[in-house]
Amino acid sequence: MRGIINGKIITKEGIVHNKLLIFGEKILQIANEDDLGKFQLEEILNANGNFISPGFIDLHIHGSGGRDTMDGSLESLKVISNTIKKNGVTAFLPTTMTMSKDRIYNALTVIKESMQINLGGAKVLGAHVEGPFINEKYKGAQKPDYIIKPSFKFIEGFKDVIKIITLAPEKDENHDFIKEIKEKTDIILSIGHSDATYEEAIEAIEDGLSHSTHIFNAMTPLNHRKPGIIGAIFNSDIECELIADKIHVHEAVFNILNKIKGKDKIILITDCMQAGGMEDGLWSLGGQEVIVKDGSARLRNNTLAGSILTLNKAVKNIYESTDLFLWEAVSMASLNPAKALKIDDKKGSIDIGKDADLIIFDKDFNVLNTIVQGKTVY
Repeated sequence: MRGIINGKIITKEGIVHNKLLIFGEKILQIANEDDLGKFQLEEILNANGNFISPGFIDLHIHGSGGRDTMDGSLESLKVISNTIKKNGVTAFLPTTMTMSKDRIYNALTVIKESMQINLGGAKVLGAHVEGPFINEKYKGAQKPDYIIKPSFKFIEGFKDVIKIITLAPEKDENHDFIKEIKEKTDIILSIGHSDATYEEAIEAIEDGLSHSTHIFNAMTPLNHRKPGIIGAIFNSDIECELIADKIHVHEAVFNILNKIKGKDKIILITDCMQAGGMEDGLWSLGGQEVIVKDGSARLRNNTLAGSILTLNKAVKNIYESTDLFLWEAVSMASLNPAKALKIDDKKGSIDIGKDADLIIFDKDFNVLNTIVQGKTVY
């Protein structure tokens, strides 16, 4: 049993002061600091007046620390896991790209293996498959050579690993793929890299899509005569991923999105690629050369190619650019992704009985400590 004192505890309803947080692998108790002497604790961490927060969960991340999910190696996932723990991430979905079937299968096989072991940092919860079921028109930084129509057979062997699939529903005839996924799996279907009309998007949502991939990016925009995918997201209750780096989306839009969708339907993601945490220069994503300069990652043709955003920076950006309370901004990177994955009974907030996935950060959102299932990893 361990304890944290002298911190401001961020719960899903507010901020709690003068409390002692007691935990093992799970969160055991929130007691009064005055009662410290009553507990036999092996270790007491002093938060020194900083914030104690639930750990962040990144549902969409390709790489970091010079490594990529598509390397298809356990060593690469270990590097990613241990790079992002420094940014307060305690769990994540390594995200695949539109590449050859063999490369995707190899990546998914390694992700499956990584789910069972301790990587020393953030825990792997499963995979986010971004492509190959996308529309070439909105491919973004995905390679067009390997784009295919949605196929249940393609993913069938990895139903237990895949948590999210990004797809262009207009490429799914009669929505056969969407319907089969809904019938046979618990996989979340997300609209993204798509040229769908408003009507096509709404129909796909009615048939089972519940999520949208990096809203505003790689999808049909909102026009008053053609509401597009954005119009469908705004006019339905599906959740949306947001890259809050102020590059992919203008910061004024953070508040607009919050007013339309509400704080419970926005999930902060990084969409980070291998250059995350590294210096500017030439990197790669999905087999394509990426130039990282001045905080952004772009292909040679200037197309944005993922990001080098960190999740603690995303929380800071949305908090400073909106009228959200701090605990609401934090929930967008913790409780909301946990709810999307239906693991909010175990993760996502500081509640008794949940996993002790905890972080301590200062007023500038610099992460000082990261604890995964009760063990200090950073």
